[in-house]
Amino acid sequence: MALIQKTYTPKAADITKKWYIIDADGKILGRLASKVADILRGKHKPTYAPHMDDGDYVIVINAEKIKLTGRKADVKEYFHHTKYVGNKRFTNIKKYLKEKPEFIIEHAVWGMMPKTKLSRKIFKNLKVYRGSEHPHGAQKPEKLEL
Repeated sequence: MALIQKTYTPKAADITKKWYIIDADGKILGRLASKVADILRGKHKPTYAPHMDDGDYVIVINAEKIKLTGRKADVKEYFHHTKYVGNKRFTNIKKYLKEKPEFIIEHAVWGMMPKTKLSRKIFKNLKVYRGSEHPHGAQKPEKLEL
């Protein structure tokens, strides 16, 4: 008679969250976003449970130095609708790289997360900054190389 192995589910008290800092300088946008999404969800931990917030906090610095491969800098556009009939707005990614580079990384990471209530909560654990300075020194973030 074989013993049945029970599935381990972490308790809320067992979850420990860490802070990681990632330098986006020279990193490719999609590859960075997929790694960040995995860390936010907790998929890098052996205690991963899809129904719990087991992920860590992620700080991304130097967002303006992200790299795009191929012709994405010329071709890629972001869509926005003003809620008026026929008012579609398309904005090239070059404009966002100059004005709001944080949006590009946040948008890419959000696209790689499931669209659930839990993911909306987990997404708040992502902090993206334009330069190399950030206000989270008190949390003692660990540098993470991707």
